[in-house]
Amino acid sequence: MEINLGQLAFDIDFHPSQQLVTTGLINGELHLYRYTSDSIPERVLQVQAHSESCRAARFINNGHAILTGSPDCSILATDVETGAAVARLEDAHGCAVNKLINLTESTVASGDDEGCIKVWDTRQQSCCNSFKVHEEYISDMTFAADSMKLLGTSGDGTLSVCNLRRNKVQAQSEFSEEELLSVVIMKNGRKVVCSSHIGNLLLYSWGCFNDCSDRFVDLSPNSVDVLLKLDEDRLITGSETGLISLVGILPNRVIQPIAEHSEYPVEGLAFSHDKKFLGSIAHDQMLKLWDMDDLLQGSTKTLKHQAAVEDSDSDEMDMDNNPPKSKKGTKRKNASKDHVSGSSNNFFADLQMDG
Repeated sequence: MEINLGQLAFDIDFHPSQQLVTTGLINGELHLYRYTSDSIPERVLQVQAHSESCRAARFINNGHAILTGSPDCSILATDVETGAAVARLEDAHGCAVNKLINLTESTVASGDDEGCIKVWDTRQQSCCNSFKVHEEYISDMTFAADSMKLLGTSGDGTLSVCNLRRNKVQAQSEFSEEELLSVVIMKNGRKVVCSSHIGNLLLYSWGCFNDCSDRFVDLSPNSVDVLLKLDEDRLITGSETGLISLVGILPNRVIQPIAEHSEYPVEGLAFSHDKKFLGSIAHDQMLKLWDMDDLLQGSTKTLKHQAAVEDSDSDEMDMDNNPPKSKKGTKRKNASKDHVSGSSNNFFADLQMDG
């Protein structure tokens, strides 16, 4: 299925329980579409969310609202049913908001163009954590819920680990000449995988974040802009060539290309709530929904052929079982650098949080 958005999309997210998908566009609009497996997707919402581009979009509050972030430094919560603004924080960051992710039922994290990460508590209606850990834009974040660790990657070539319980930066990797663009946690929490602008996948062992324990180079030299975890052993990559590939981790191998969005760079990948569909956006202004059964049909034989390969690394650090002790990207276009000050305590005052 294909949807012509009419504008370049920067982010994509699926509703946690319904057949709805949302995108944030370069013109500041937020779109919401209803999809089914046997009909053309229908646009059910179109909102002018921001005065500048809508770089980040995430469903929150069990799917009742959509949170968006922008270079205008604001974060907006929009009601899914009515399209009305539930709450807006004009001064979320001192510069462009580049990334949003969900953490728990009542917390979200945001990252900006100057390397700052903030955690927002929707029950306390305030910013509860702020980390100025990176020197360049926050490209991606992921969350380890069991240990309350927030991991971030940046254009400065480092991976950070923020301890939300202690409100401190617990670890940061050595600087790399490779800009890190995406991050996922795999192997039941034992491995962290980051992608880079030259196409390498950097593998870190949990608790050993100073330097990567392995570097997978088979996707090089094309930038790997997006990583999406399929299961503990496989992930899906989106490349600047428009190619979407299934990749195995430990043993590291490109299992097979599974789709080609277009000849343009893949900007975002996401799964529907039931994992029946893979959504992709790229620089061609198209949102595409792929049937996962069809995509993975040919990969089963490849996996069986490689099943005898032992799940191990060539580096001793990969056996670590101890618990944890410029390509600047199109999203950086026209980022506002004006510092806006003010209170952020009332952002989520009007959100009705379930549970």
